[in-house]
Amino acid sequence: MTSHVSAALAPGGDIPAPHIEYGQIMPILLVLGVAVAGVLVEAFVGRTWRYTVQVPLAFLGLAGGFAWTIVLGLRDETHAVAAEGALGVDGPTLFLQGTILILALVSLLLIADRGTGSFAAQAAALPGSEAEQRTTAAGIIQTEVFPLLMFAVGGMLIFPASNDLLTMFVGLEVMSLPLYLLCGLARRRRLLSQEAAVKYFLLGSFSSAFFLYGIALLYGYAGSVKLGDIAAEAGRDAGSETLLLGGIALLALGLLFKLGAVPFHMWKPDVYQGAPTPITALMASCTLVSAFGAMLRVFFVAFENLTWEWRPAMWGVSIITMIAGAVIAITQTDIKRMLAYSSIAHAGFLLTGVIATSREGLSSTLFYLAAYGFTTVGAFAVVTTVRDAGGEAGHLSRWAGLGKRSPLIAGVFAFFLLAFAGIPLTSGFTGKFAVFKAAVEADATPLVVVGVISSAIAAFFYVRVIVVMFFSEPEADGPTVVVSPATAAAVVLGLAATVVLGVLPQPVLDLAGHAATQMFVR
Repeated sequence: MTSHVSAALAPGGDIPAPHIEYGQIMPILLVLGVAVAGVLVEAFVGRTWRYTVQVPLAFLGLAGGFAWTIVLGLRDETHAVAAEGALGVDGPTLFLQGTILILALVSLLLIADRGTGSFAAQAAALPGSEAEQRTTAAGIIQTEVFPLLMFAVGGMLIFPASNDLLTMFVGLEVMSLPLYLLCGLARRRRLLSQEAAVKYFLLGSFSSAFFLYGIALLYGYAGSVKLGDIAAEAGRDAGSETLLLGGIALLALGLLFKLGAVPFHMWKPDVYQGAPTPITALMASCTLVSAFGAMLRVFFVAFENLTWEWRPAMWGVSIITMIAGAVIAITQTDIKRMLAYSSIAHAGFLLTGVIATSREGLSSTLFYLAAYGFTTVGAFAVVTTVRDAGGEAGHLSRWAGLGKRSPLIAGVFAFFLLAFAGIPLTSGFTGKFAVFKAAVEADATPLVVVGVISSAIAAFFYVRVIVVMFFSEPEADGPTVVVSPATAAAVVLGLAATVVLGVLPQPVLDLAGHAATQMFVR
């Protein structure tokens, strides 16, 4: 082997050029290309024109990536390995990438609105220099948010498509590092945002280190970081079992951190509360989809022959995640922290689909991710519209009587909460029914029983918010509702998806089922 390398590197030696299937990975290239262009805009375009250039550029990049994903999905053959085997392009990957891109587009409506919508409208009511400070704090000059957003989305697209663990780690870092910065962009408005960014960075660094250590152990076991090679070695029962099980545990730890599963959830409430709400919407939807996609690829491809080893641990994580998320949410008085614990509980529900280890479990998880993502973006879009003199009205008591002040906004938010609770004729009910059905078919009925009980507990704090909004008297100095066109569009899209996926879910269920039949490639 050494002689071959020496010959290749010697003068006149031919080093074969890597073969890159650019068409297969074009959605990723478009998003990352726009991210690089956004950095150049920040460097060379004047401050007054940056916002005008950055917003259309970001929209075009995400829309172009989504359109290309549709084109790839319409092909007859969707089993492909690209970039020298580093990326897998198949049905589940394209479904996940399309979901991430469409959710990122809706989130971009909220992020772009930070300069022209509710923040600016609130600042306009302030006198003189105070208005100027508040407008600046709102993010008009923070146009660096757009290239950071595109880099984060690019990492989210790579993460679930990775066909080897090193590429997956690169995708994890490309996704995470911009998010650490995005969480702190409200630092001039409140120190809470800085605290959220530091907590997310420190805990995220620890989880990345565990993830990388898991990769090292699995490389020591299989002699390769490719998922297919690890699966082949595990199937032959070769190598040290200690390295294998240790690698699985550490790799799962890094993935469960991104999901916010208990006991790796402590960052989530603080970060959701401290980050700018549009960024929270992005993380709560797109990051969750990307992380679950990576988990599905790892456990359905690399560890498909080891279900008896990792399923019992996942049972425990799923149960404690569902119960802890639902119970702790009852004690929360901040809207965003409540939604954070709600997200933790939903991560537990989604894990039931992973534990099913079947095509039905895969397809139901894909559908649930899409349904939950739209509902989450819509809910956080509503949160951005309820404002008082100090900014967003985060405390639950400030929402008292909102149904009398603004019945339309309160009604829409109540509908999103009912969807989270899993009420019939909403996307939440269809998603939970699908993953629970797959779990029952995989002999995980006790897990479903815990899920149903947790859903009943969670319904309490959702209904509590509805009662506060509609059956409490509004305060004299209560918050006002400021809705701009971009925010209204995000709310309408989230509402429409929640209704359609609850009333007529079959087309998307069929799409997810078709994607699941084209299982992850190696």
